[in-house]
Amino acid sequence: MRRKNQNSKPPTGDGVRDPRQGSAPDSGEQHQDSGTIGQHTRGDNPGEEEQKAAETSGNDEKAAETSGPSDGHGKENTHPGEGEKHSLQKKVDELTDKHLRLYSEFDNYRKRSVREKADLLKSAAGELIKEMLPMLDDMERALDTIPENQQEARKGMELIHQKLKDLLRKKGLKEMEAIGKPFDTDYHEAITQIPAPQPEMKGMVVDVVEKGYFLHDKVLRYAKVVVGK
Repeated sequence: MRRKNQNSKPPTGDGVRDPRQGSAPDSGEQHQDSGTIGQHTRGDNPGEEEQKAAETSGNDEKAAETSGPSDGHGKENTHPGEGEKHSLQKKVDELTDKHLRLYSEFDNYRKRSVREKADLLKSAAGELIKEMLPMLDDMERALDTIPENQQEARKGMELIHQKLKDLLRKKGLKEMEAIGKPFDTDYHEAITQIPAPQPEMKGMVVDVVEKGYFLHDKVLRYAKVVVGK
């Protein structure tokens, strides 16, 4: 009998595994088995797969509605809609109208204040001028009583009287013409009545006891007159 060679190795062909390589199965077979199991697993419940797909689609639609309209590039569209534009335009119109009303009211108030101030100044000047009218009357009476042989005194009095009249005229004072005018209660105050010297003088102003004056076309003092009857 021949002795077996102790150094000889057993064949390591396809059907025999080397005991030193362990007992791990072939990787190709393992992947194939996993794929087969996965196919069986997915194929067992097709209704469940459809239900999950439907739920996923519904969640995507809700997310799209919540995020708002998009501009086509994945960005959220922040432009206002037609209703919001109409609301904003209405607010702008209301604020514009309010601003115009306030401006108009302020402009009217400014004009009224200026007019009232001017009227106040006129009335204040009118009160002062009215207080000076008796002095003007006295100067005119004094001129009528100066004798003719005192011409120098008369000229001085006339000069002062004329300067005072010019000053008051610049302030708006105007003498009222009454003699020969029809009697008018808006301008005249009747002191007495006398027989008219002529028939056409009936109801007319025959004489003036105290002159009347206008201040800026308004009656400052009524003329005291004698009326013919």
